[in-house]
Amino acid sequence: MSGQSAGELSYGGIAMRWLRMLGLVITLSALAGCAMNTRPATYLVETSGPYRLDTGDTVRVTVYDDEALNAEYRIDDAGAIAFPLVGAIPVRGVTTETASRRIAAALANGFLRNPNVAVEVAEYRPFFIQGAVGTSGQFAYVYGMTVRAAISVAGGFSDTADRSQALLYRRQGSEMAKGSVDLDFPLQPGDTVVVLERWL
Repeated sequence: MSGQSAGELSYGGIAMRWLRMLGLVITLSALAGCAMNTRPATYLVETSGPYRLDTGDTVRVTVYDDEALNAEYRIDDAGAIAFPLVGAIPVRGVTTETASRRIAAALANGFLRNPNVAVEVAEYRPFFIQGAVGTSGQFAYVYGMTVRAAISVAGGFSDTADRSQALLYRRQGSEMAKGSVDLDFPLQPGDTVVVLERWL
């Protein structure tokens, strides 16, 4: 009876040691993973929704029945356009339709009766490209441009470039979103494309 108890105790002791060792391995693996995973978080880059104006865009404003006000206006660092008669009108982060309404409302406040205003993008702000391409820097954005087209504008891939995908950074509200995208992903003005080196 005592021998059986000792055997059971011995078996139980071995099992407990194995469980402790397994727990230690799992803990060390988790800590190692935390220590090695220093990459920044990746966020989904939005592709839907209407275009929103920002600093660097140039808009063409048409005020019907008052041609003297018709001109192109560049959105300044404060996100506004300096419009005759009414001064600065904030347009950062809004659509051209909203910008039209804001200008019309300002003109209706003592300057014009029932103003009819149209706003369209005359020139988009540039995009930026870095990494394994011929020439890094900022380039003029063309409507409908893809990541592939942007790489072509920048002189194509370098010899060591990863030609299957790229990183894309895009401001979404007050946040900078980051995503890994394919070469046919649609680009927007202000985006930054980073072409990485491939693993040799």
